[in-house]
Amino acid sequence: MSSSGNNINSVFYAESYHPIQAGSIDGTDILPHDNAVYRSLLCSNASLYDPLGDPKLIGDPYHTIFVGRLSHLTTEHSLHKAMSKHGRVKNLRLVRHIVTGASRGYAFVEFETEREMRRAYQDAHHSIVDDAEIIVDYNRQQLMPGWIPRRLGGGLGGKKESGQLRFGGRERPFRAPLRPIPYEDLEKLGIPPPPEGRYMSRFQVPSPPRKKRRSVEKEEYSYKRSSTDREEFSERSSSRERNEHTSTAGGQKQDSNKRRFLDEERRHGKSSIEREEHLHKWRSTDREERSHSRSSRETEECSSKHRRHHSRSNH
Repeated sequence: MSSSGNNINSVFYAESYHPIQAGSIDGTDILPHDNAVYRSLLCSNASLYDPLGDPKLIGDPYHTIFVGRLSHLTTEHSLHKAMSKHGRVKNLRLVRHIVTGASRGYAFVEFETEREMRRAYQDAHHSIVDDAEIIVDYNRQQLMPGWIPRRLGGGLGGKKESGQLRFGGRERPFRAPLRPIPYEDLEKLGIPPPPEGRYMSRFQVPSPPRKKRRSVEKEEYSYKRSSTDREEFSERSSSRERNEHTSTAGGQKQDSNKRRFLDEERRHGKSSIEREEHLHKWRSTDREERSHSRSSRETEECSSKHRRHHSRSNH
């Protein structure tokens, strides 16, 4: 079977937005094919659209889904009830007409966690709300580079009747090209080429962007780590100092005790042999005491290491 035959049921999804590519069924067009694509290309090249300039934007985009094709009868209350089946809803904005106040058929729903957002992204797509089959996508307005909305000729999806279908999204992915790919022309226009060899099936669900670890969290982790290291170094230094002090004091005490022992033996008139026997016994007793003291210190150090390990695990 040829590679073209293998690509018949293969698709791929856009990771960034380019107006000309979005208007192409296989992502390889190099010319706009309708006036709306021209309009969105103009907005893109002239940077006339700021995706973060909407004052109504609230919440974490990585916790937010886009809900489209809503019934005009759907209210904030009914949508909240439907989305609560998939997780804890933190914020909800049903987009309404600025003059009439009527629903425009789409909304943004923010969940408490990214995991709940992903659950809704997976399970709520093509579910029924107020007798309408809805579509669910991630928050492309804030997370997709180069995004241009439908009102400016961009967007994704659409209906055939409109004559302005847009490809590359969850509802209408790009089809794997069956014709030669014009790599040079795509590169000149800044259009990413199709990912040959890495196509997906139509039934695979594309994963939304994942939230990267914030620099603040890294700084906090680094600070906690350095604080723990400083505490361990301080404890080790203190332990060494205590051991050295104990060893020095013990040596001085041993010499002093030895001299006092010999003086007492001489005063009692004992022979050198008797003195040696008593000295041997005294040394054996002293070694036992020092061994017991060393064992106590080792037990204390093991307990201190265990406490530090437990403290680090809690961090």
